[in-house]
Amino acid sequence: MSLGLGYWNLVQEGVMQNKAVGFEEVGAVNQHCDGIPFCLEPALASGAMWSADEIAELCYLHYRTRLPKQGKPDPNREWTSLAAVVKVESSTQREVLASPGNLQVTKEVVAMGTGTKCIGQNKMRKTGDILNDSHAEIVAKRSFQRYLLHQMWLAASHQQCSIFIPGTETGKWKLKPNTTFVFFSSHTPCGDASIIPMSEPENQLSKPVTGGDAAGQLERRSNHDHLGPEDKRKSEKTASNRMIKRMKTDDDGYFSVIPEDLTVQQVSVKREDDTNPKSCEYSAEMQTANKETGLGRPKVVDVYRTGAKCVPGELGDARIPGLGYHCVGLLRVKPGRGDRTCSMSCSDKLARWNVLGCQGALLMHFLQYPVYLSAIVVGKCPYSQEVMRRAIVERCQHISFLPDGFLPQEVKLLQSDLRFEHSRQAIQEVQTNSKTKLVPCSAAISWSAVPEQPLDVTSDGFRQGTTKRRIGSHQSRSKICKVELFHTFQKLVTSVSQEDLPDTLRMKTLETYWDYKEAALNYQEAWKVLRSQALLGWVKNATEYLHFT
Repeated sequence: MSLGLGYWNLVQEGVMQNKAVGFEEVGAVNQHCDGIPFCLEPALASGAMWSADEIAELCYLHYRTRLPKQGKPDPNREWTSLAAVVKVESSTQREVLASPGNLQVTKEVVAMGTGTKCIGQNKMRKTGDILNDSHAEIVAKRSFQRYLLHQMWLAASHQQCSIFIPGTETGKWKLKPNTTFVFFSSHTPCGDASIIPMSEPENQLSKPVTGGDAAGQLERRSNHDHLGPEDKRKSEKTASNRMIKRMKTDDDGYFSVIPEDLTVQQVSVKREDDTNPKSCEYSAEMQTANKETGLGRPKVVDVYRTGAKCVPGELGDARIPGLGYHCVGLLRVKPGRGDRTCSMSCSDKLARWNVLGCQGALLMHFLQYPVYLSAIVVGKCPYSQEVMRRAIVERCQHISFLPDGFLPQEVKLLQSDLRFEHSRQAIQEVQTNSKTKLVPCSAAISWSAVPEQPLDVTSDGFRQGTTKRRIGSHQSRSKICKVELFHTFQKLVTSVSQEDLPDTLRMKTLETYWDYKEAALNYQEAWKVLRSQALLGWVKNATEYLHFT
């Protein structure tokens, strides 16, 4: 049974305004489902189910209270990034009709990840037992897939506390209609969403960063519109002195500075000399942007850099000093220290999830529809709605001829005013007078709302503390690496009788991880369409890395 259209319009209006209209807090409730303790935060709301600050606060609380010290950064010298998936359950249609003024909503963190690192392609393994990408967003998403696998097992075992209910096709399931998922990230995603215009007030002079200055530079953070009075004075003083601070690029490629109310214009392609035949220049619209800013409007003087590199063999950055340094809308891979990675940027992966869902190919065997995110909330950091929308929604908005059930989503993009305590910016402010060099935390934490071993701490793609001699052992594997998630999926398949299996898994000889992924025909068709129409040049892992059992 689906909720009424008027109800969803009311909810959507409140969510888009990032407000909880008539919100009234009630006490948090400790619950158990299948032996998993978790904290539900109920709320009574009229018009909106939640606000961005409520999502951020819930995630930060979970980080502080549910994750151990192991794997967290040393705040004297380290920082990290945080991401999570929050399940939002609203009242059923019957409850809404019975009491339309009191909308009961519960929010629960079901997956969480921290991390800033990626492994280089030379460290990739054909056994599927290493985490290639340990950026927080990816760790959270893989932790979410682990949660979904457990929920599917609950459904197949006919346990009522599952989020899934039977679909209309044999062996297929779908989400309960009152359940949605919100993705939270403490920072803007690396890649295209971090390429934003750098502005200065028209009455201030600023020396743009030159090409030489920008080499090896991380995306810088500053947001004049969001600064307090004291910070604004400091910012203006810096601008008047023509000073622009430089940051050394780490291999994480995060952290951007995003002035509000400025739109990065799409670049136009330009063929140049033989030394760089696939570069581009910024568009005429960008070149004339300063003429159109108007009196007292911020003036675009440069663009902030991203550490993510354009995919090999495709269009590249022009690297022209100033506005023309980057091209926008391009696919990018995460940077590595000397050894190029094969991991696409978080912006690119979020754009993909917005069309294909977060469940992946394996779980699609059991699902009638993909599991989409209803909203993405970013913590307090420099942020631009326009740039986020371009990177995550608009690049794939035009896709057509997708298989039934797949559809580009109009995901809500919101920002919280609450900052993550272990973000780079927060640590830098605390350590202002310290001479200690700040570095990204080498560990990544994975947490899933599952009953067995919900917590996982890794470093360099393996369980933290793994010695070289132990690499390859079962004990060295993260619970969210490919082979572990595959084995969890296989256990799910064997727990279901042949007559109750979906058609794609019934009476088939499937052995390897690759076999099972390819057998999810509708997902693979959707992915093929998406690649051909929007994400050309996507770096795919060679099949030799997927033929494990």
